[in-house]
Amino acid sequence: MTDKLNVGEILKPQGIRGELKVKPFTDDAEVFRDFTRVFVEETPYKVLSVRTGGGLVFLGLKGVPDRNAAELLRGKQLYVAREDAPVPEEGRYYIADLLGCNLVTETGETLGRLTGVRQAATDIYTVEMDGKEVMFPAADGVITAVDVQSGTITVDKKRFFEVAVL
Repeated sequence: MTDKLNVGEILKPQGIRGELKVKPFTDDAEVFRDFTRVFVEETPYKVLSVRTGGGLVFLGLKGVPDRNAAELLRGKQLYVAREDAPVPEEGRYYIADLLGCNLVTETGETLGRLTGVRQAATDIYTVEMDGKEVMFPAADGVITAVDVQSGTITVDKKRFFEVAVL
């Protein structure tokens, strides 16, 4: 497991006082209100202000005093330390913990390795299978179990091949 979790991407400066417009990668943008420290790539910043609206987060960070400083952070990834992040609810997982897991069938057959997750109304998972990228929606009935400790995601084989884009 990683020690930092990717929680968003800095889209652009907001206003002239160094505020950042952030696209959150969390289920709820309000969780940003609980963060006292974030990392832009590897650099730590103290959170001075947080406001949300329209599914976006607007952050004020210590050391980012104006629009010029904020502009330098455009397009960078935003992280929090795992110990600062809330514990996910039962049946919910951090994407960082799912990446690299083996995709297996209920009979134990290994189909591939999870390499990516695109967030959407129904998340789209990307799996490397026999050297090819295969995408499938994490829809009802496709994923039957997740065990991040053993690094496996179990799928219903029939349902997987019905919805997978090969």
